[in-house]
Amino acid sequence: MRLKAAFMLLAGLLAATETIAADKTMIVLDASGSMWGQIGGRSKIEIARETLGTVLKSVPAGTELGLMVYGHREKGSCSDIELAVPPGAGTGEAITSFVSGLNPKGKTPLTQSVEQAADILKYTEDKATVVLVTDGLETCEAAPCALASALESKGVDFTTHVVGFGLTEEEGKQVACLAENTGGKYFQASDASQLVAALTATVAEAPMSKPAEEVAEAEPEPEPAIAFNTEFDSVLSEGGPSLGDNDNVFWEIYKADAGGKPAGDYLESQYKGKFSGNYPPGKYIAVATLQSAVKREVPFEVKDGAVAKPFINFDAGHLTIHPKRTPEAAEDDADAAVEIAFGGYSTTYYGTAKFYASAGDVKLIGKIGPSIVEETVSVKAGETIERDLVIGSGVVLNKAIYAEGGTAVDSGNVFFEVVAANKNIDGTRKSIAYNYGTGTKLDVPPGEHVLTAKLGSATGEIPFTIKAGEMKEVTVNINAGVLAITAPGASFIEILSAAKDIQGNQKSMSYNYGAEWQDTLPPGDYIVAVKYEGDVAPKQAKATVKAGERSEVAVQ
Repeated sequence: MRLKAAFMLLAGLLAATETIAADKTMIVLDASGSMWGQIGGRSKIEIARETLGTVLKSVPAGTELGLMVYGHREKGSCSDIELAVPPGAGTGEAITSFVSGLNPKGKTPLTQSVEQAADILKYTEDKATVVLVTDGLETCEAAPCALASALESKGVDFTTHVVGFGLTEEEGKQVACLAENTGGKYFQASDASQLVAALTATVAEAPMSKPAEEVAEAEPEPEPAIAFNTEFDSVLSEGGPSLGDNDNVFWEIYKADAGGKPAGDYLESQYKGKFSGNYPPGKYIAVATLQSAVKREVPFEVKDGAVAKPFINFDAGHLTIHPKRTPEAAEDDADAAVEIAFGGYSTTYYGTAKFYASAGDVKLIGKIGPSIVEETVSVKAGETIERDLVIGSGVVLNKAIYAEGGTAVDSGNVFFEVVAANKNIDGTRKSIAYNYGTGTKLDVPPGEHVLTAKLGSATGEIPFTIKAGEMKEVTVNINAGVLAITAPGASFIEILSAAKDIQGNQKSMSYNYGAEWQDTLPPGDYIVAVKYEGDVAPKQAKATVKAGERSEVAVQ
Protein backbone atom coordinates (compact mmCIF):
# COMPACT_ATOMS: atom_id res chain seq x y z
CA MET A 1 0.00 0.00 0.00
CA ARG A 2 1.24 3.48 -0.82
CA LEU A 3 1.59 5.77 2.19
CA LYS A 4 -0.05 8.78 0.54
CA ALA A 5 -0.40 10.87 3.66
CA ALA A 6 3.31 10.72 4.43
CA PHE A 7 4.18 11.17 0.75
CA MET A 8 2.23 14.45 0.59
CA LEU A 9 4.40 15.94 3.37
CA LEU A 10 7.34 16.00 1.00
CA ALA A 11 5.51 16.35 -2.30
CA GLY A 12 7.50 19.35 -3.41
CA LEU A 13 10.79 17.67 -2.59
CA LEU A 14 9.91 14.35 -4.17
CA ALA A 15 8.91 16.00 -7.45
CA ALA A 16 12.61 16.48 -8.13
CA THR A 17 13.68 12.90 -7.24
CA GLU A 18 12.71 10.92 -10.30
CA THR A 19 15.86 8.80 -10.12
CA ILE A 20 16.07 8.03 -6.40
CA ALA A 21 15.81 4.26 -6.53
CA ALA A 22 18.74 2.16 -7.67
CA ASP A 23 19.49 -1.40 -8.71
CA LYS A 24 20.76 -2.11 -5.19
CA THR A 25 20.16 -0.08 -2.05
CA MET A 26 21.82 -0.30 1.36
CA ILE A 27 20.06 1.23 4.38
CA VAL A 28 22.65 2.45 6.90
CA LEU A 29 20.94 2.86 10.28
CA ASP A 30 22.23 4.83 13.26
CA ALA A 31 22.04 2.71 16.44
CA SER A 32 24.30 4.91 18.57
CA GLY A 33 23.39 5.71 22.17
CA SER A 34 21.66 8.97 21.24
CA MET A 35 18.88 6.96 19.56
CA TRP A 36 17.41 6.51 23.05
CA GLY A 37 16.55 10.24 22.92
CA GLN A 38 12.85 10.98 22.67
CA ILE A 39 10.59 12.67 20.14
CA GLY A 40 7.01 13.23 21.27
CA GLY A 41 7.50 11.04 24.33
CA ARG A 42 8.85 8.03 22.40
CA SER A 43 12.47 6.96 21.84
CA LYS A 44 13.89 7.52 18.37
CA ILE A 45 14.91 3.88 18.06
CA GLU A 46 11.33 2.81 18.83
CA ILE A 47 10.02 5.16 16.13
CA ALA A 48 12.66 3.92 13.67
CA ARG A 49 11.72 0.27 14.30
CA GLU A 50 8.06 0.97 13.73
CA THR A 51 8.63 3.19 10.70
CA LEU A 52 10.90 0.71 8.92
CA GLY A 53 8.39 -2.04 9.61
CA THR A 54 5.68 0.04 7.94
CA VAL A 55 7.69 1.26 4.96
CA LEU A 56 9.28 -2.08 4.11
CA LYS A 57 5.83 -3.58 3.60
CA SER A 58 5.49 -1.21 0.63
CA VAL A 59 8.77 -2.08 -1.11
CA PRO A 60 8.07 -3.31 -4.66
CA ALA A 61 8.81 -6.99 -5.30
CA GLY A 62 12.28 -7.51 -6.68
CA THR A 63 13.82 -4.50 -4.98
CA GLU A 64 17.24 -5.46 -3.65
CA LEU A 65 17.71 -4.02 -0.15
CA GLY A 66 20.37 -4.51 2.51
CA LEU A 67 20.91 -3.21 6.04
CA MET A 68 24.07 -1.94 7.75
CA VAL A 69 24.00 -0.79 11.39
CA TYR A 70 26.52 1.03 13.57
CA GLY A 71 26.88 1.71 17.30
CA HIS A 72 24.71 -1.17 18.58
CA ARG A 73 27.24 -3.58 20.12
CA GLU A 74 29.95 -1.60 21.92
CA LYS A 75 30.27 1.69 23.76
CA GLY A 76 33.01 4.04 22.57
CA SER A 77 33.98 1.97 19.51
CA CYS A 78 34.47 3.54 16.07
CA SER A 79 34.64 0.10 14.43
CA ASP A 80 31.25 -1.13 15.64
CA ILE A 81 29.76 -1.47 12.14
CA GLU A 82 27.83 -4.56 11.05
CA LEU A 83 26.39 -5.75 7.77
CA ALA A 84 23.15 -7.01 9.32
CA VAL A 85 21.34 -8.06 6.13
CA PRO A 86 23.19 -8.47 2.78
CA PRO A 87 21.47 -6.78 -0.18
CA GLY A 88 18.89 -8.95 -1.86
CA ALA A 89 15.28 -9.19 -2.93
CA GLY A 90 12.65 -9.99 -0.29
CA THR A 91 14.78 -8.88 2.65
CA GLY A 92 12.08 -6.70 4.26
CA GLU A 93 11.19 -9.17 7.03
CA ALA A 94 14.84 -9.87 7.83
CA ILE A 95 15.58 -6.15 8.13
CA THR A 96 12.51 -5.54 10.30
CA SER A 97 13.42 -8.47 12.55
CA PHE A 98 17.01 -7.31 13.04
CA VAL A 99 16.03 -3.71 13.79
CA SER A 100 13.46 -4.86 16.36
CA GLY A 101 16.26 -6.31 18.49
CA LEU A 102 18.65 -3.34 18.39
CA ASN A 103 19.95 -1.90 21.66
CA PRO A 104 21.66 1.45 20.87
CA LYS A 105 24.77 2.15 22.93
CA GLY A 106 27.81 3.32 20.94
CA LYS A 107 29.37 6.07 18.83
CA THR A 108 28.50 7.45 15.36
CA PRO A 109 31.00 6.27 12.70
CA LEU A 110 28.65 7.27 9.87
CA THR A 111 31.41 8.11 7.35
CA GLN A 112 33.11 4.71 7.58
CA SER A 113 29.69 3.00 7.52
CA VAL A 114 28.73 4.68 4.25
CA GLU A 115 32.12 3.80 2.78
CA GLN A 116 31.76 0.13 3.76
CA ALA A 117 28.22 0.06 2.37
CA ALA A 118 29.48 1.45 -0.96
CA ASP A 119 32.19 -1.20 -1.11
CA ILE A 120 29.71 -4.01 -0.42
CA LEU A 121 27.46 -2.67 -3.20
CA LYS A 122 30.51 -2.69 -5.56
CA TYR A 123 29.94 0.94 -6.39
CA THR A 124 32.90 1.09 -8.74
CA GLU A 125 31.31 -1.61 -10.91
CA ASP A 126 27.54 -1.30 -10.52
CA LYS A 127 24.90 1.30 -9.90
CA ALA A 128 24.44 1.64 -6.12
CA THR A 129 22.49 3.72 -3.59
CA VAL A 130 23.01 4.20 0.13
CA VAL A 131 20.26 5.58 2.39
CA LEU A 132 21.78 6.86 5.64
CA VAL A 133 19.44 7.43 8.61
CA THR A 134 21.27 9.27 11.42
CA ASP A 135 20.25 11.20 14.51
CA GLY A 136 23.75 12.56 15.14
CA LEU A 137 26.94 13.87 13.60
CA GLU A 138 30.19 12.01 12.91
CA THR A 139 31.99 11.20 16.22
CA CYS A 140 34.95 9.24 14.87
CA GLU A 141 37.17 11.96 13.36
CA ALA A 142 36.22 11.29 9.74
CA ALA A 143 35.29 13.68 6.90
CA PRO A 144 31.90 12.80 5.40
CA CYS A 145 32.02 15.55 2.73
CA ALA A 146 35.39 14.41 1.43
CA LEU A 147 34.24 10.78 1.35
CA ALA A 148 31.16 11.72 -0.66
CA SER A 149 33.27 13.47 -3.30
CA ALA A 150 35.61 10.46 -3.51
CA LEU A 151 32.73 7.99 -3.89
CA GLU A 152 31.13 10.15 -6.57
CA SER A 153 34.35 10.36 -8.58
CA LYS A 154 35.08 6.61 -8.41
CA GLY A 155 31.54 5.24 -8.62
CA VAL A 156 29.79 4.07 -11.79
CA ASP A 157 26.49 5.61 -10.68
CA PHE A 158 26.69 6.08 -6.92
CA THR A 159 24.17 8.05 -4.82
CA THR A 160 23.75 8.66 -1.11
CA HIS A 161 20.51 9.97 0.40
CA VAL A 162 20.67 11.22 3.98
CA VAL A 163 17.80 11.32 6.47
CA GLY A 164 18.58 13.60 9.44
CA PHE A 165 16.32 12.16 12.16
CA GLY A 166 15.80 14.81 14.84
CA LEU A 167 18.80 16.89 13.72
CA THR A 168 18.66 20.67 13.92
CA GLU A 169 18.86 22.68 10.72
CA GLU A 170 22.50 23.54 11.45
CA GLU A 171 23.40 19.90 12.20
CA GLY A 172 21.67 18.84 9.01
CA LYS A 173 23.96 21.06 6.95
CA GLN A 174 26.98 19.16 8.29
CA VAL A 175 25.81 15.78 6.94
CA ALA A 176 23.81 16.94 3.89
CA CYS A 177 27.05 17.02 1.87
CA LEU A 178 27.04 13.22 1.81
CA ALA A 179 23.91 13.49 -0.32
CA GLU A 180 24.65 16.68 -2.22
CA ASN A 181 28.16 15.61 -3.31
CA THR A 182 26.80 12.37 -4.77
CA GLY A 183 23.68 13.80 -6.44
CA GLY A 184 21.39 12.56 -3.69
CA LYS A 185 18.83 14.29 -1.47
CA TYR A 186 18.87 15.35 2.18
CA PHE A 187 15.64 14.82 4.13
CA GLN A 188 14.93 16.52 7.45
CA ALA A 189 12.77 14.22 9.63
CA SER A 190 11.65 15.88 12.85
CA ASP A 191 8.94 13.40 13.77
CA ALA A 192 7.59 9.96 12.95
CA SER A 193 5.46 11.03 9.98
CA GLN A 194 8.38 12.83 8.32
CA LEU A 195 10.59 9.78 8.84
CA VAL A 196 7.93 7.66 7.11
CA ALA A 197 7.88 10.15 4.23
CA ALA A 198 11.68 10.20 3.89
CA LEU A 199 12.03 6.41 3.93
CA THR A 200 9.07 6.02 1.60
CA ALA A 201 10.68 8.40 -0.88
CA THR A 202 14.12 6.77 -0.74
CA VAL A 203 13.29 3.10 -0.21
CA ALA A 204 9.69 2.22 -1.08
CA GLU A 205 8.10 4.58 -3.59
CA ALA A 206 10.83 6.18 -5.65
CA PRO A 207 10.44 5.22 -9.34
CA MET A 208 13.25 3.44 -11.15
CA SER A 209 15.30 5.71 -13.37
CA LYS A 210 14.55 5.58 -17.08
CA PRO A 211 16.44 6.64 -20.19
CA ALA A 212 15.77 10.25 -21.11
CA GLU A 213 14.06 9.35 -24.39
CA GLU A 214 11.71 6.90 -22.61
CA VAL A 215 10.76 9.53 -20.08
CA ALA A 216 10.07 12.00 -22.86
CA GLU A 217 7.75 9.56 -24.65
CA ALA A 218 5.90 8.34 -21.53
CA GLU A 219 2.40 9.62 -21.19
CA PRO A 220 1.55 11.37 -17.91
CA GLU A 221 -0.62 9.42 -15.51
CA PRO A 222 -4.19 10.71 -15.39
CA GLU A 223 -5.14 12.52 -12.20
CA PRO A 224 -7.42 10.39 -10.05
CA ALA A 225 -10.93 11.64 -9.59
CA ILE A 226 -10.45 11.40 -5.81
CA ALA A 227 -7.05 12.34 -4.37
CA PHE A 228 -7.60 10.30 -1.19
CA ASN A 229 -10.39 7.83 -0.54
CA THR A 230 -10.04 7.91 3.27
CA GLU A 231 -9.88 10.91 5.60
CA PHE A 232 -9.08 10.29 9.28
CA ASP A 233 -9.84 12.81 12.01
CA SER A 234 -9.96 12.93 15.81
CA VAL A 235 -11.06 15.27 18.61
CA LEU A 236 -10.80 15.42 22.39
CA SER A 237 -14.53 15.99 22.86
CA GLU A 238 -17.79 15.99 20.93
CA GLY A 239 -17.93 19.15 18.81
CA GLY A 240 -14.35 20.07 19.71
CA PRO A 241 -11.61 21.15 17.26
CA SER A 242 -9.66 18.59 15.24
CA LEU A 243 -6.40 17.39 16.77
CA GLY A 244 -4.86 18.12 13.36
CA ASP A 245 -1.06 17.88 13.43
CA ASN A 246 -0.95 16.73 17.06
CA ASP A 247 1.65 13.93 16.97
CA ASN A 248 0.49 12.57 20.33
CA VAL A 249 -2.16 10.70 18.32
CA PHE A 250 -0.94 7.34 16.99
CA TRP A 251 -3.07 5.55 14.37
CA GLU A 252 -2.84 1.92 13.25
CA ILE A 253 -4.91 0.77 10.27
CA TYR A 254 -5.93 -2.91 10.04
CA LYS A 255 -8.01 -4.98 7.69
CA ALA A 256 -11.19 -6.18 9.41
CA ASP A 257 -11.86 -9.89 9.79
CA ALA A 258 -15.26 -11.55 9.40
CA GLY A 259 -16.15 -10.63 12.98
CA GLY A 260 -15.27 -6.97 12.53
CA LYS A 261 -12.02 -7.24 14.51
CA PRO A 262 -8.48 -6.20 13.47
CA ALA A 263 -6.86 -8.92 11.34
CA GLY A 264 -3.12 -9.51 11.10
CA ASP A 265 -0.46 -6.81 11.24
CA TYR A 266 -1.39 -3.20 10.76
CA LEU A 267 -1.21 -1.88 7.20
CA GLU A 268 -0.10 1.61 8.06
CA SER A 269 0.65 3.83 11.06
CA GLN A 270 0.62 7.58 11.51
CA TYR A 271 1.45 10.11 14.22
CA LYS A 272 -1.18 12.78 13.59
CA GLY A 273 -4.62 13.76 14.71
CA LYS A 274 -5.79 14.15 11.13
CA PHE A 275 -4.49 12.68 7.86
CA SER A 276 -5.60 11.15 4.55
CA GLY A 277 -4.85 7.88 2.77
CA ASN A 278 -5.76 5.55 -0.08
CA TYR A 279 -6.92 1.96 0.46
CA PRO A 280 -8.39 -0.77 -1.76
CA PRO A 281 -12.15 -1.26 -1.35
CA GLY A 282 -12.94 -3.28 1.75
CA LYS A 283 -13.61 -3.17 5.48
CA TYR A 284 -11.04 -1.86 7.95
CA ILE A 285 -10.47 -1.00 11.60
CA ALA A 286 -8.70 2.20 12.70
CA VAL A 287 -7.12 2.04 16.17
CA ALA A 288 -6.06 5.40 17.60
CA THR A 289 -4.08 5.90 20.81
CA LEU A 290 -3.66 9.28 22.48
CA GLN A 291 -0.22 9.55 24.15
CA SER A 292 -0.14 5.81 24.91
CA ALA A 293 -2.92 6.31 27.46
CA VAL A 294 -6.34 6.70 25.79
CA LYS A 295 -7.16 4.08 23.17
CA ARG A 296 -10.15 4.07 20.82
CA GLU A 297 -11.06 2.21 17.61
CA VAL A 298 -13.56 2.70 14.80
CA PRO A 299 -14.56 0.46 11.86
CA PHE A 300 -14.82 1.93 8.36
CA GLU A 301 -15.44 0.75 4.82
CA VAL A 302 -13.77 1.95 1.63
CA LYS A 303 -15.98 1.96 -1.48
CA ASP A 304 -15.15 2.82 -5.09
CA GLY A 305 -15.78 6.48 -5.90
CA ALA A 306 -16.49 7.46 -2.27
CA VAL A 307 -14.49 8.95 0.59
CA ALA A 308 -14.54 7.10 3.93
CA LYS A 309 -14.24 9.33 7.01
CA PRO A 310 -13.18 7.40 10.13
CA PHE A 311 -13.67 9.71 13.12
CA ILE A 312 -12.64 9.23 16.74
CA ASN A 313 -13.71 11.18 19.81
CA PHE A 314 -11.19 10.42 22.56
CA ASP A 315 -13.53 11.84 25.23
CA ALA A 316 -10.48 13.13 27.08
CA GLY A 317 -8.91 16.22 28.61
CA HIS A 318 -5.39 17.59 28.92
CA LEU A 319 -3.69 18.11 32.28
CA THR A 320 -0.54 19.91 33.38
CA ILE A 321 0.51 19.16 36.96
CA HIS A 322 3.15 21.32 38.67
CA PRO A 323 4.79 19.51 41.65
CA LYS A 324 5.99 22.03 44.24
CA ARG A 325 7.42 21.87 47.76
CA THR A 326 5.32 24.85 48.86
CA PRO A 327 2.35 26.71 47.36
CA GLU A 328 4.58 29.76 46.98
CA ALA A 329 7.40 27.97 45.09
CA ALA A 330 8.15 29.67 41.77
CA GLU A 331 9.57 26.59 40.05
CA ASP A 332 8.36 23.03 39.71
CA ASP A 333 10.48 20.50 41.60
CA ALA A 334 12.43 18.47 39.04
CA ASP A 335 13.07 15.68 41.60
CA ALA A 336 9.39 15.14 42.34
CA ALA A 337 7.73 11.96 41.06
CA VAL A 338 4.13 12.39 39.89
CA GLU A 339 2.25 9.11 39.49
CA ILE A 340 -0.99 9.26 37.51
CA ALA A 341 -3.68 6.60 37.21
CA PHE A 342 -7.00 6.46 35.38
CA GLY A 343 -9.06 3.82 33.59
CA GLY A 344 -6.58 1.02 34.24
CA TYR A 345 -3.65 3.08 32.92
CA SER A 346 -0.82 4.36 35.10
CA THR A 347 2.59 5.95 34.60
CA THR A 348 5.06 8.22 36.41
CA TYR A 349 6.45 11.61 35.42
CA TYR A 350 9.39 13.41 37.01
CA GLY A 351 9.02 17.14 37.40
CA THR A 352 6.21 18.80 35.45
CA ALA A 353 3.63 16.25 34.25
CA LYS A 354 1.80 16.99 31.00
CA PHE A 355 -0.60 14.33 29.78
CA TYR A 356 -3.98 13.43 28.30
CA ALA A 357 -6.50 11.52 30.39
CA SER A 358 -9.93 10.02 29.78
CA ALA A 359 -12.87 11.97 31.16
CA GLY A 360 -13.47 10.98 34.77
CA ASP A 361 -11.37 10.81 37.91
CA VAL A 362 -7.56 10.89 37.68
CA LYS A 363 -5.59 9.84 40.75
CA LEU A 364 -2.41 11.80 41.44
CA ILE A 365 0.34 10.66 43.83
CA GLY A 366 3.19 13.10 44.37
CA LYS A 367 6.48 11.98 45.97
CA ILE A 368 9.60 13.84 47.04
CA GLY A 369 11.74 11.44 49.05
CA PRO A 370 9.56 10.14 51.89
CA SER A 371 6.99 12.96 51.50
CA ILE A 372 3.84 11.74 49.77
CA VAL A 373 0.52 13.41 48.88
CA GLU A 374 -2.49 11.98 47.08
CA GLU A 375 -5.20 13.89 45.22
CA THR A 376 -7.99 13.12 42.78
CA VAL A 377 -8.79 15.38 39.84
CA SER A 378 -12.11 15.23 38.00
CA VAL A 379 -11.58 15.65 34.23
CA LYS A 380 -14.20 16.63 31.65
CA ALA A 381 -13.88 15.87 27.93
CA GLY A 382 -12.18 18.71 26.08
CA GLU A 383 -11.10 20.37 29.33
CA THR A 384 -7.61 21.79 29.90
CA ILE A 385 -6.54 21.62 33.54
CA GLU A 386 -3.44 23.19 35.05
CA ARG A 387 -2.84 22.91 38.76
CA ASP A 388 -0.20 22.66 41.47
CA LEU A 389 0.46 19.51 43.46
CA VAL A 390 2.03 20.62 46.74
CA ILE A 391 4.31 17.99 48.27
CA GLY A 392 5.53 19.49 51.56
CA SER A 393 9.24 18.73 51.84
CA GLY A 394 12.48 20.28 53.04
CA VAL A 395 16.12 19.52 52.28
CA VAL A 396 18.79 18.67 54.86
CA LEU A 397 22.44 19.28 53.98
CA ASN A 398 24.31 16.60 55.94
CA LYS A 399 27.54 17.48 57.76
CA ALA A 400 29.50 16.01 60.67
CA ILE A 401 32.42 17.04 62.88
CA TYR A 402 34.77 14.96 65.09
CA ALA A 403 34.55 17.35 68.07
CA GLU A 404 32.90 20.62 69.00
CA GLY A 405 34.75 23.34 67.11
CA GLY A 406 37.01 20.69 65.59
CA THR A 407 37.74 19.08 62.23
CA ALA A 408 34.90 18.35 59.82
CA VAL A 409 34.33 14.73 58.83
CA ASP A 410 35.22 14.41 55.15
CA SER A 411 34.26 10.86 54.25
CA GLY A 412 31.99 9.02 51.89
CA ASN A 413 31.62 6.28 54.53
CA VAL A 414 29.78 8.34 57.13
CA PHE A 415 26.18 7.13 57.31
CA PHE A 416 23.55 9.83 57.82
CA GLU A 417 19.99 8.96 58.78
CA VAL A 418 17.00 11.13 59.60
CA VAL A 419 14.79 9.47 62.21
CA ALA A 420 11.61 10.46 64.01
CA ALA A 421 11.99 12.77 67.02
CA ASN A 422 9.75 10.54 69.16
CA LYS A 423 10.91 7.06 70.13
CA ASN A 424 8.86 3.90 69.78
CA ILE A 425 7.90 1.96 72.93
CA ASP A 426 11.03 -0.19 72.51
CA GLY A 427 13.27 2.87 72.34
CA THR A 428 13.88 2.77 68.58
CA ARG A 429 13.01 5.57 66.20
CA LYS A 430 11.28 5.32 62.82
CA SER A 431 13.68 5.77 59.89
CA ILE A 432 12.64 8.57 57.51
CA ALA A 433 15.55 8.98 55.09
CA TYR A 434 19.24 8.06 54.84
CA ASN A 435 22.35 8.54 52.72
CA TYR A 436 26.12 8.08 52.77
CA GLY A 437 28.74 10.82 52.55
CA THR A 438 29.44 14.23 54.02
CA GLY A 439 27.77 17.04 52.09
CA THR A 440 24.95 14.91 50.70
CA LYS A 441 21.30 15.94 50.79
CA LEU A 442 18.21 14.33 52.25
CA ASP A 443 14.59 15.16 51.37
CA VAL A 444 12.48 15.12 54.55
CA PRO A 445 8.91 16.05 55.47
CA PRO A 446 8.44 19.27 57.47
CA GLY A 447 8.47 18.89 61.26
CA GLU A 448 10.75 17.80 64.11
CA HIS A 449 13.34 15.11 63.41
CA VAL A 450 16.74 13.82 64.52
CA LEU A 451 19.79 13.56 62.26
CA THR A 452 22.17 10.75 63.22
CA ALA A 453 25.66 10.12 61.88
CA LYS A 454 27.73 6.95 62.18
CA LEU A 455 31.36 6.49 61.18
CA GLY A 456 33.21 3.36 62.25
CA SER A 457 32.35 2.67 65.91
CA ALA A 458 31.31 6.27 66.64
CA THR A 459 27.82 7.73 66.43
CA GLY A 460 26.25 11.10 67.08
CA GLU A 461 22.88 12.75 66.75
CA ILE A 462 21.21 16.15 66.83
CA PRO A 463 17.54 17.16 66.81
CA PHE A 464 16.35 19.70 64.23
CA THR A 465 13.19 21.27 62.86
CA ILE A 466 12.58 21.98 59.19
CA LYS A 467 9.83 23.68 57.18
CA ALA A 468 8.43 22.80 53.76
CA GLY A 469 10.59 24.38 51.07
CA GLU A 470 13.43 25.05 53.51
CA MET A 471 17.03 23.97 52.83
CA LYS A 472 18.88 23.57 56.11
CA GLU A 473 22.46 22.64 56.98
CA VAL A 474 22.50 20.28 59.96
CA THR A 475 25.82 19.32 61.58
CA VAL A 476 26.24 16.28 63.82
CA ASN A 477 29.05 16.10 66.37
CA ILE A 478 30.09 12.43 66.45
CA ASN A 479 32.49 13.21 69.37
CA ALA A 480 35.18 10.82 68.23
CA GLY A 481 38.83 10.36 67.32
CA VAL A 482 40.72 7.98 65.10
CA LEU A 483 42.84 5.07 66.32
CA ALA A 484 45.35 3.68 63.81
CA ILE A 485 47.09 0.39 64.61
CA THR A 486 50.06 -1.35 63.00
CA ALA A 487 51.18 -4.83 64.13
CA PRO A 488 53.80 -6.37 61.80
CA GLY A 489 53.19 -10.08 61.24
CA ALA A 490 49.77 -10.06 62.92
CA SER A 491 46.87 -12.07 61.57
CA PHE A 492 44.11 -10.51 63.69
CA ILE A 493 43.61 -7.14 65.44
CA GLU A 494 40.77 -6.38 67.86
CA ILE A 495 39.96 -3.18 69.74
CA LEU A 496 38.42 -3.72 73.19
CA SER A 497 37.07 -1.27 75.73
CA ALA A 498 39.54 -0.92 78.62
CA ALA A 499 36.72 -0.90 81.18
CA LYS A 500 35.09 -4.20 82.12
CA ASP A 501 31.39 -4.71 82.66
CA ILE A 502 29.90 -6.19 85.85
CA GLN A 503 30.62 -9.69 84.54
CA GLY A 504 34.26 -8.82 83.94
CA ASN A 505 33.95 -8.76 80.13
CA GLN A 506 35.41 -6.15 77.86
CA LYS A 507 33.26 -4.82 75.00
CA SER A 508 34.61 -5.52 71.52
CA MET A 509 34.53 -2.29 69.50
CA SER A 510 35.82 -3.62 66.16
CA TYR A 511 38.31 -6.02 64.59
CA ASN A 512 40.14 -6.80 61.38
CA TYR A 513 42.10 -9.70 59.89
CA GLY A 514 45.57 -8.50 58.97
CA ALA A 515 48.47 -6.43 60.25
CA GLU A 516 46.81 -3.00 60.14
CA TRP A 517 43.51 -1.57 61.32
CA GLN A 518 41.95 1.87 61.75
CA ASP A 519 38.69 2.80 63.43
CA THR A 520 36.78 5.90 64.48
CA LEU A 521 35.97 5.61 68.20
CA PRO A 522 34.40 7.59 71.04
CA PRO A 523 37.00 9.17 73.36
CA GLY A 524 38.33 6.85 76.10
CA ASP A 525 40.80 4.12 76.95
CA TYR A 526 41.09 0.93 74.89
CA ILE A 527 43.03 -2.32 74.72
CA VAL A 528 44.50 -3.43 71.39
CA ALA A 529 44.62 -7.25 71.24
CA VAL A 530 46.82 -8.80 68.54
CA LYS A 531 47.02 -12.44 67.45
CA TYR A 532 49.60 -14.20 65.24
CA GLU A 533 49.72 -17.38 63.20
CA GLY A 534 51.62 -20.40 64.54
CA ASP A 535 53.20 -20.49 67.99
CA VAL A 536 53.66 -16.73 68.40
CA ALA A 537 52.01 -15.59 71.63
CA PRO A 538 49.29 -12.93 71.40
CA LYS A 539 50.08 -9.40 72.48
CA GLN A 540 48.21 -6.44 73.91
CA ALA A 541 48.77 -2.70 74.02
CA LYS A 542 46.97 0.21 75.63
CA ALA A 543 45.55 3.09 73.62
CA THR A 544 43.76 6.34 74.41
CA VAL A 545 41.47 8.13 71.98
CA LYS A 546 40.66 11.84 72.23
CA ALA A 547 37.82 13.57 70.35
CA GLY A 548 39.05 15.32 67.25
CA GLU A 549 42.51 13.72 67.41
CA ARG A 550 44.35 10.87 65.73
CA SER A 551 46.15 8.26 67.84
CA GLU A 552 48.66 5.78 66.42
CA VAL A 553 49.71 2.57 68.15
CA ALA A 554 52.41 0.14 67.01
CA VAL A 555 52.41 -3.37 68.48
CA GLN A 556 55.85 -4.90 67.99
